[in-house]
Amino acid sequence: MVLRLRYVAGVSPARWLRVWAERRPDLPLEAARVEQSGQLADLLAGDADVAFVRLPVAAEGLHEIPLWEEVAVAVLPKDHPLAEAESLTLADLEGDPLAPEQPDAAMAVELVAAGAGHVLLPHGVARLHHRRDVVAIPVTDAPTTRIALVWRVERDDDDIQEFVAVVRGRTARSSRGEAARPEASARTEPSARRDRSTRREPNARRRAAARGGRSARKRGRGR
Repeated sequence: MVLRLRYVAGVSPARWLRVWAERRPDLPLEAARVEQSGQLADLLAGDADVAFVRLPVAAEGLHEIPLWEEVAVAVLPKDHPLAEAESLTLADLEGDPLAPEQPDAAMAVELVAAGAGHVLLPHGVARLHHRRDVVAIPVTDAPTTRIALVWRVERDDDDIQEFVAVVRGRTARSSRGEAARPEASARTEPSARRDRSTRREPNARRRAAARGGRSARKRGRGR
């Protein structure tokens, strides 16, 4: 038996694979990269158990946990007049042709290198398809994209929840109940701190009173 993971181009799951291998050697994790155009295909067909996808996704019956945002970058030929800029805005790119849209990001980058125009890509995707003859420059006012972890509602079980815990950085001792009630845990934590503070207050008052008594005795001996 294996846990089957799919991840969209631009996601680097290596750190979670390492943690999972240490935590669950009894359940190997099978990971495969997919293109964004087919990011849900295996999941919906039952050939994958969990997937990192790029939002939005138009599918019913999925649990979804939004994770991180991706900055958009402009991929330009290395000899482009803007190639030395540290960052760009959309206004900087006005009048500069867009490369013809492609279903495959690698092909889009290849067209940029051939001088067919520029393309806007999530930073992780541009990094994955980096070439020496192109540059990728952040576009500060371009819409960001977001990566999410998704799985089928009917596939939800302890193994999936444990993988969710790994992705969210929880330790092996974290229970599924804690994972399912993050808001409740956050609400009770300040109360616990207040309870500890309340227990310390009587001791603090006794120590203050004792210090005050010693000071008074010293002043009496001085007279």
